[in-house]
Amino acid sequence: MRRCPKCNQQFTDEWLTFCTQDGTTLVDDLSPADPPPTLVRPMPPSVSPTEQPTLDMPGRQGPPPAQYIPPSPLQSGWTAPPPPAYPINPQQSLAVTSLVLGVASVTLGLCCYFGILTAPVALVLGIVSLVQIKNDPKKYGGKGMAIGGIVTSSLYFGILLLIILFYGLGFILSAVR
Repeated sequence: MRRCPKCNQQFTDEWLTFCTQDGTTLVDDLSPADPPPTLVRPMPPSVSPTEQPTLDMPGRQGPPPAQYIPPSPLQSGWTAPPPPAYPINPQQSLAVTSLVLGVASVTLGLCCYFGILTAPVALVLGIVSLVQIKNDPKKYGGKGMAIGGIVTSSLYFGILLLIILFYGLGFILSAVR
């Protein structure tokens, strides 16, 4: 059934779109013949609001519910922000290796000449690490460990030199007598 919003005349012909009296566009008459039933008593409080019955019955006339249509990415000007930048820890592997080998050359190397192998490697790795840190400080780190590796390997060479000098001096003095 349709009605004229201006003169409130009702038309039963579905094919009419304009009022025959004043030419106004007809609208669908949505007023139901019977009012919806009311609740006799409220629901007990143990029932959640989502489980309570509604008045949306199959025979009820009314506009269909609007369906949600998500906006397309081209319609909105908003774009997702980039992911956060994670801090990158500098590489310290050469510096750590230099320090470990330098300490090993001083401790183990003095008792069994194991430092003859580890001290030069620690010295070279410490120098290479310092050069890398100087060229790219954001990518490479561990300057203190590199310096510690150079110092301990140099300390090994200094102690080894003193041992050789004292041993040679003792050898020379024992031969003179």
